[in-house]
Amino acid sequence: MSSFNNKTLLITGGASGIGFLMAQQAIAKGAGKLIIWDINEQGLHKAIAQLKTSLPESYGYVVDVSSADQIKETAQKVKNELGRVHILINNAGVVVGRYFHEHTHADINFTIGINTNALMHVALEFLPEMMENNEGHLVNIASAAGMVANPQMSVYCASKWAIIGWSDSVRLEMKKLKKKVKVTTVTPYYISTGMFDGVKSIIPITKPETAAEKIIAGIEKDKAFIRMPWLVYTLPLVKGVLPLGWFDFIVGKGLGVYKTMDHFKGRR
Repeated sequence: MSSFNNKTLLITGGASGIGFLMAQQAIAKGAGKLIIWDINEQGLHKAIAQLKTSLPESYGYVVDVSSADQIKETAQKVKNELGRVHILINNAGVVVGRYFHEHTHADINFTIGINTNALMHVALEFLPEMMENNEGHLVNIASAAGMVANPQMSVYCASKWAIIGWSDSVRLEMKKLKKKVKVTTVTPYYISTGMFDGVKSIIPITKPETAAEKIIAGIEKDKAFIRMPWLVYTLPLVKGVLPLGWFDFIVGKGLGVYKTMDHFKGRR
């Protein structure tokens, strides 16, 4: 069982949304130090000021995680100034939300750079030290979209599909190497943050507070996968058993998943 008590926690994209909510909950669980990385400097300063009222040892770093150089530079600053990180939550993410042929090359690089590459680069900076100390927890926020294809989310789905495979492979590597470093992959359905503003769904959309609470609880229980809502747990079985046409009919028409992005607006 992983504990937040007196541990140093780093959350990327932690100035808002579920990142900020997880930070608050980690403090309530007794975190010793809290480190937030975010590209939004104004939002970061506001978040840290609020977090410091509960935990004085809360620190913010402005980082563009699409830049491997910035990740390496800032990671070294964190190690020099605050010591080692015990729990890393790779939370930063983006979505473009349009048909694939409407994407630009910049859109593709932007999405993959933040949703896929960044998680690997950030993990690469902190995982070796966790392994050396034989202690730590790596948490990667993926998505149910990494398990089910969806129109107007092709590049987003690709970015999350890759993270699920990478994250669970690292989990298996830690087991094979007999390291007591836990790896958790999170695959939520839509969460009602500004990131997915305009999405319409028959399946209930998870509230940010609920998502943050479930993730923190799952980390404490060392869960390999945290999926929400409960229906997401059935996806691997249903997708593996049903013929593709049936799956498309049930998920696309029956549950209306393939139309959820029709009115997508996103964060402005």
